[in-house]
Amino acid sequence: MKTKEYIELEEHYGAHNYHPLDVVLTRGEGVWVYDVDGRRYLDCLSAYSAVNQGHVHPKILAAMQEQAKKITLTSRAFRNDQLALFYKELSDLTGYEMSLPMNSGAEAVETALKLARKWAYQVKGVPRYEAEIITCAGNFHGRTITTISFSTEPLYRDDFGPFTPGFITVPYGDASAVEKAINPNTAAIILEPIQGEGGVIVPPAGYLSRVASFCKKNNVLLIADEIQTGLGRTGKLFACQHEDVRPDVTVIGKALSGGFYPVSAVLADRALLGLFTPGEHGSTFGGNPLAAAIARAALKVIVEEKLVESAAQVGEYFIEQLSEIPSPHVKEVRGKGLLIGVELKHESGGARRFCEALQDKGILAKETHEHVIRFAPPLVIDKETIDWALPRIREVLNSH
Repeated sequence: MKTKEYIELEEHYGAHNYHPLDVVLTRGEGVWVYDVDGRRYLDCLSAYSAVNQGHVHPKILAAMQEQAKKITLTSRAFRNDQLALFYKELSDLTGYEMSLPMNSGAEAVETALKLARKWAYQVKGVPRYEAEIITCAGNFHGRTITTISFSTEPLYRDDFGPFTPGFITVPYGDASAVEKAINPNTAAIILEPIQGEGGVIVPPAGYLSRVASFCKKNNVLLIADEIQTGLGRTGKLFACQHEDVRPDVTVIGKALSGGFYPVSAVLADRALLGLFTPGEHGSTFGGNPLAAAIARAALKVIVEEKLVESAAQVGEYFIEQLSEIPSPHVKEVRGKGLLIGVELKHESGGARRFCEALQDKGILAKETHEHVIRFAPPLVIDKETIDWALPRIREVLNSH
């Protein structure tokens, strides 16, 4: 079958909840992906940062195959020989005392919110069911009913109410607004250290550390959603580390499995995650032996191949080179590490047409928030590959 036939089948039989580029991928290796017609592309999206280790990393593949031959699912009704090792290795790497594994990022966010509410009632002494959680405008924490309840994107909300109460919204990047919003019933603030889906929005320097200090002063939990920014993407293991901030709760996912399987987790110390008791929260697939084995291998690759350091070095070069493109369409280039946004002037007609032009040049990127092209290749990319891509990016940004 050819590209056109696959697209026709998908459009006819599948719900139209995405608007993908019209490329049908069939194979991936490292930073490269291949379509059903045999054409090669440089992947500059990494499945929204889920494939930090590169497509089909051989060490993660081997771990997956080895575990799949043994046992894949036990449910948490029984123990398995992979989960305990995953807990230990995750703790050793991140410095958090405990973790709670789930499947999707949205599930992990929901878990963190439940944890914050229980802490508010059991420890802080907030009256039951009166806990408030502060969120930030422009956020993206998932598409469950609760997470869209505090979204400020009308498309995510308009036809899906009524919404979950207990959330208040403040402007992103404004630490003073967070301080003013805190009251005795405030349990937590949840934020992204860089808003990925929001358009690769980098907050002002000092924002995270100021928010952390306000949280500490007022006995409020700081929850960092590092699902997209975490595990090396920004040139640190976690983006909060750029300001030496250690959140009370960190939520991770995506690259935690290197793209092989849905794996997410909530990280916190024992004083918080120890509050959960048997039966209060769980998941049939969360913490299954296949997921744990894959995640263990994915973490090992990040460390052994020094992908965090590579993202910092190669990302700095990529940002510098993109910033020097004298395009009449570019308003701003921003980002950290290999999470980069190129914002286009609004009169340029939107980022979609530029992404389609990049596809024609053999580069796959995706628009976000209409006017931003996001460049987020796998962290295994090297300077030579970026040098291959740059003339093509320059041509697109200057000729369309």
